[in-house]
Order: sequence, then structure tokens, then C-alpha cells
Amino acid sequence: MTDLGWLSILPPVLAIVLAIWTKQVYLSLFFGIWFGWTILASWNPIAGLRDALDSCINVFSDAGSTRVILFSALVGALITLTQRSGGMEGFVNMMTQRGLVKSRKTAGLMAWLIGVCVFVESSITCLVVGSVSRPIFDRLKISREKLAYICDSTSAPICILIPLNAWGAYIIGLLAKEDVARPVAVLIAAIPFNFYAIAAAAMVLYIVLTGRDFGPMAKAEHRARELGKVLRDGAEPMISTDVIAIETKPGLPPRPINMIVPIATMVLMMPVGLLITGKGNLMEGSGSTAVFWAVLAAITVACGMYLAQKFFTLREVMDLTMKGIGGLVPLAILMILAFSIGSTCKVLGTGPYVAGVASQWVHPNLVPPLVFLIACFIAFSTGTSWGTFAIMLPIAIPMATIMDVSLPMTLAAVLGGGVFGDHCSPISDTTIVSSMASASDHIDHVRTQLPYALTAASIAVTIYLIIAIV
Repeated sequence: MTDLGWLSILPPVLAIVLAIWTKQVYLSLFFGIWFGWTILASWNPIAGLRDALDSCINVFSDAGSTRVILFSALVGALITLTQRSGGMEGFVNMMTQRGLVKSRKTAGLMAWLIGVCVFVESSITCLVVGSVSRPIFDRLKISREKLAYICDSTSAPICILIPLNAWGAYIIGLLAKEDVARPVAVLIAAIPFNFYAIAAAAMVLYIVLTGRDFGPMAKAEHRARELGKVLRDGAEPMISTDVIAIETKPGLPPRPINMIVPIATMVLMMPVGLLITGKGNLMEGSGSTAVFWAVLAAITVACGMYLAQKFFTLREVMDLTMKGIGGLVPLAILMILAFSIGSTCKVLGTGPYVAGVASQWVHPNLVPPLVFLIACFIAFSTGTSWGTFAIMLPIAIPMATIMDVSLPMTLAAVLGGGVFGDHCSPISDTTIVSSMASASDHIDHVRTQLPYALTAASIAVTIYLIIAIV
């Protein structure tokens, strides 16, 4: 890691600003990566380009990142298989014809409940909510942006509030490294103080029940409701229409079980994967390995079911699998760029610089709100909540101990700030997967969700300040 001072924050900030301004997220991310390595190469743009390309290639040197990229591509195979088999159509028919989902409100409530219940891993949450809800939302003329928002807001925020997953294991490990006594108890005690995650999840429920959208989301919902356009004209969905517009194979009965069983397999395999990789301890398992195994198990079960029912030949199964993977190649590329800019920020020392500057002038009573804001900025700039936790906890925990500040509240502030970035940064893998799962334009998702995320963040800061004053 190099000490570059304020220069270290320029590459990620420029990448984010360019992505939102130009709506060219691939070019914007690569520009940020190139600019960062150009700084590191003493402002030599050619050397910077060479190192930027190496940085993208080196993403695959990390097994965890590689598994997440493969998981993201394999999701396409699961989507194509469940659609072509009639499972998706059967599920939609079951939900609508039986009166389980009668309106926009009940559809939104269903998506929210699924997100809350599937808390095993943020990417799995996004995938399940998106794949189950998207055809229903389209039928009821609910914008893809709204679905992406629900996917995203019930992923990281819920995973951090119900930490019986890899998130909890990771945080407990970081606390143990800081010699925190009884780290599990401290993490549990921090949950009620994680005001951002609570506000983000509650806001989704409020918006769903009241329909009081605001900002760009209100315009998107008006477009979908009045004009029947679930995507704006010119939008570029994160997933190819060749993957999400596959019709049921002629002559096949639309059976909901052909979607429910593979999806349930994926969800159930997540904790199994965590138990296996954690050698019997759910909290010590590998999240990236578990999600990779989960989607492979779901595809295997789906293929077995469809072959047993003689829906497809083996060749048809393989063709559909390859077609699905091919439709998500753009997502895989975006994930590579997101991981690369995260590693670039690590080399630049972006997070430690921001945290170090702020820690010099923090008053004890203002530790939680300021730690929260710093974590928000780092996570939004780097696109990683886990990276933010790793940067901030070694700073925040000693600060809380030395300055006699509530340790659970300080921990909650760090976690909430990290989740904010993971929730809404355009370079966050969870935000990207949410766009993919809902088949939304990625920048449209970021633009429509950001006002809601900022509102939840404002609520969290206000509560932290009130506690500090009282």
C-alpha cells in the first residue's frame, strides 16, 4: 500500500461520477482503474495502462473473486432452464390465478418477504427475489427499477441484521483480531444500533405499502404504470433479453414445481456449503464457495428434473446452459472491473487515508455518527462493504475503547456505513447483481435507488446525533 494522500480518493470518485454522468459504466470503471495505476506509475499513462490490464487479469488470482464471477455467469443458465421448462410461467400463473398476488402492493410485499427470509447471502437474496418476482412485476407493470431496489435493499441490509451467514463469520473474525472479548455477543448487541440497515429495510416496506415513491423512482413507476414500459426507452438491461425472454417449450405443461425446486435447492445449499467449508461451523464457512456450490446444485437439480420428465434432450439442456451463461458475460466483465477497482483502491490506500484523516479530529460523543459517515464514503467509493469493515474496524474499535464510547454502537456504525456502500455504490457487486437479477439498466437502478439510500442514511445519522447529544 502506498501513501498518496488525497490523490488516493480520485480514481474511485472519478469512476463513480463518470458512470452516473455518462451511463457508460464499463468505460468509467476502467478509466478509474487506469487513472489509479497511472498515479502509481508516476503519471506514466502507458505504464498505467499496462498495470491496469494486469490488475483486471489478476482478479482471477483470488479464488473467492473467481467463484463470485463464475456464480454470476452460471445464474444465467438457471434462468434460461427454468423459463424454457415452463417452471417460471407455472409459478407466475400459480401466484396470480390463485389470488396470492392480486396487485402491485401484494407483489411488492411478496418480494420484500422473500428478501427478508432468504438471508443466507446477499447475492443469493438478489437472485431469488429477482428471478421469482420479475415476471410477476412485468405482468403488473411495475418498473424494473423498483424490483432492483427491493432486491438490493433486502440483501446486504438484511444479511447484516441476521448474521447467521458468512457476513457474521467475517465480522466475528475481524473482531477477534482486534482482541474483542466475546465477539459474538458484541455483534449481537450491535444489531439494534445498526440504524441504517434497519431504516433501509423498513423504507422498502413503507414504499411498498404506501406507494409513495419519490425522485427518479416516481418517474420510473409512472412510466411503467401509465405507459406499460417497465424499462425506459434506450435502457440497457444488465442481462440479455435472450436470457429473460425465453418462452416455454411448445407442448410442455407450465408446472411451478420446475422453478420452485431448483430455487429452493439453491437457497438450502447455501447454509450447507457454509457448514461444509466451515467444518461444521456455519459462522466460519466461505461465502463465495457456498454461493458457487449453491448455484451449481440448483442447475444440476434442474437439469435432472427436466431430463427425467423428458422435457429436453441432453443436447438441449447443454445448449440452454451455454446460452444462459453467454447472456451474462457482460455481468461477468463488470464484476471483474468492480473487483479490479477495489484492489486498485487497496494499493492506493484510499480507505486508510480517509479514515486516518477523520480520526484526528473526532470528538468522543461524535464517534458513532462520524465513523458511520466515513464508512459510507469509503464503501461507496470502493464498492465493498467487507473491505470497508477490514479498513475501519482496526481504527474504530481502539477509538471506542480509548475514548470510552459504546463498542456495540461504534461497531454498528461501521457496519451500517459499509452496508450503505454495498447497497448503493455503482461499483458494488451486490448492486450489480441486483441490476442483473431484475434485468434493469444498472445506472437507472443506481439513480432511482440513491435517494432512498440517502434518506435511510440521513435517518441513521440523525439518530446517532440525537444519542450523542442526549
